[in-house]
Amino acid sequence: MKKLLLFFAVLPFLASAQNFHFSVRAGIDSYNGDLKRKSFSFSQSSFIGSVGAKYDFSEHITGRAYFSMTTLRGDDKKGNEYMRSRNLNFKTRLMEIELGAQYNFLNLNYSWWTPYVYAGLGVYHYNPYTKDAEGNKTFLHNLSTEGEGVVPGVKKYSLTQFSIPFGLGAERAINEDIKVGVEIGYRKLFTDYLDDVSNAYADQATLLTSKGPKAVELAYRGNEVGSGPYPAAGTTRGNPASKDGYFYAALTFTFRFWFDKYKQTSGLPAYRQDRRVGCPASRNR
Repeated sequence: MKKLLLFFAVLPFLASAQNFHFSVRAGIDSYNGDLKRKSFSFSQSSFIGSVGAKYDFSEHITGRAYFSMTTLRGDDKKGNEYMRSRNLNFKTRLMEIELGAQYNFLNLNYSWWTPYVYAGLGVYHYNPYTKDAEGNKTFLHNLSTEGEGVVPGVKKYSLTQFSIPFGLGAERAINEDIKVGVEIGYRKLFTDYLDDVSNAYADQATLLTSKGPKAVELAYRGNEVGSGPYPAAGTTRGNPASKDGYFYAALTFTFRFWFDKYKQTSGLPAYRQDRRVGCPASRNR
């Protein structure tokens, strides 16, 4: 962990190091929580894009850091009968900084490809919103739809939190400086409010007095589809026993090619020293 923290601290100074790589990641993700019946579905997936860097500490251990952006979504209309009667939905933009380590099972000095696993620590920011009956975009956090910060014992949730990223993938070396791959990952979150739904309905009168009619309108939307009036306080709204999270599947592209090109064109000696991590041809140089 100390090596990884040091890697992140000196990241701007590693651009001339032979084991430093830039990396981009692009794919689709899918939210997992109270407003989704299936853990993964293409119908509610979104694009996720990442930019970052990697540093080879050895032939098998790689430090990695990424900045990612995506939009997560969930909608009761695509769920079971109970979910459709509840009629809630949400979206959120999500930004994340991830720092972790990757273990490569094969040595790229002797193999053209390697499977790998990774894990790390992330910090992310989100802010769930929905559109009301008139189509107006409304952020949900300040409305305390389950009485957060209003009902005793129900705490306000933070919009910036920690996550644990982990997953697996495979990379193929195209040459010494370029690798392509696929990666599947999951984000373990420590909140059940990514979708603004977790536990039980707050008392309607209390919510109306403290947060206004918009909070009541968006805390329960079953009346929009004929499911009856606002439920009694304490009626189940979500499942607090299961935290939210999200999956993703992405293509990766990792490169370091311009360091040698720059030294060649600038008149400096080409950086063709023996590299600890590359493709099979590199070990003979």
